[in-house]
Amino acid sequence: MTTSPTPEHMEHVYDNASVRSTNNSSVWGSDLMQIPSLLIAPIGLAGNGAVLWLLGFRIRRNPFSVYILNLAAADVLFLCCSFLDSIDDFVPYFHSLFKHEIIFNLRFMFYTVGLSLLAAISTERCLSTLLPIWYRCRRPKHTSASVCAGLWTLTTLFWVNGLVVCSHVSWLVLCHFYILEGMWFLLLTCVLCVSSLTLLLRVQCSSRRRQPPRLYLLVLLTVLVFLLFGLPWGIEDLIRYHLNRRLLPHWLFHLLACVNSSTNPLIYFFLGSQSFKRKREPLRVVLQRVLGDEQELGGGTSDTPHTSIQETTF
Repeated sequence: MTTSPTPEHMEHVYDNASVRSTNNSSVWGSDLMQIPSLLIAPIGLAGNGAVLWLLGFRIRRNPFSVYILNLAAADVLFLCCSFLDSIDDFVPYFHSLFKHEIIFNLRFMFYTVGLSLLAAISTERCLSTLLPIWYRCRRPKHTSASVCAGLWTLTTLFWVNGLVVCSHVSWLVLCHFYILEGMWFLLLTCVLCVSSLTLLLRVQCSSRRRQPPRLYLLVLLTVLVFLLFGLPWGIEDLIRYHLNRRLLPHWLFHLLACVNSSTNPLIYFFLGSQSFKRKREPLRVVLQRVLGDEQELGGGTSDTPHTSIQETTF
């Protein structure tokens, strides 16, 4: 014998159904907000891929372009992880806690590499203005390659150590690791801001006498874009991951970080382009022009010889 549902029971069922419907619509709305990141990431991958191809195979590298090559590689890997993370919200096959954690940690690793490279670039440009004689005469030949290799190695070891710590140690050790990670992020941010501010003041003083080289403008614009679009993602992820709190919707910071990694190639090609006298120039010539300001700065010894610009098609 079946009993008919009471009004109280039906009201409880309707309430549960409305809660599930609200939650599903909220989740679906959050998933839809990942669409801009899905659209921007391929554009950034194409731009940074072009920079990697040109600097890796078409242009002989100087000390500064070595940093740009590694920064483009870090942006490509970050955008790949961001693209997979966005797909994870739409394709059930990718929805796995283990895979999500791996992608998240890899993304933060490549983000940290990019931040470290920006701090190194800004610091070296600052030293080249404050100590020009040392930079021209005493700077070791393979400084750029050594610094980039050291930053990649240090960040990779730190990431691997983080995975081990999160899986096999006590909560107290895990807290110490989180503190160390936050201090490293804070140190890099402070170095980036101080060196960039010093470089900005130096450029401001020299611009009264002559136009500042494109290379300085490139560094300052890249740092400015990172502070506006990239830094909020790092701060939000540290707060969300370590303190389990959210400032704003995560998709917004994710979108800003994708914009940051996708904008750098636009800065390179915009600063390297001439006035509108010429209708079309090869991308190789445009990129080499902005990175060729190293010669104007008396940039010391190059890691590899710098080629002259030739008017050939890309």
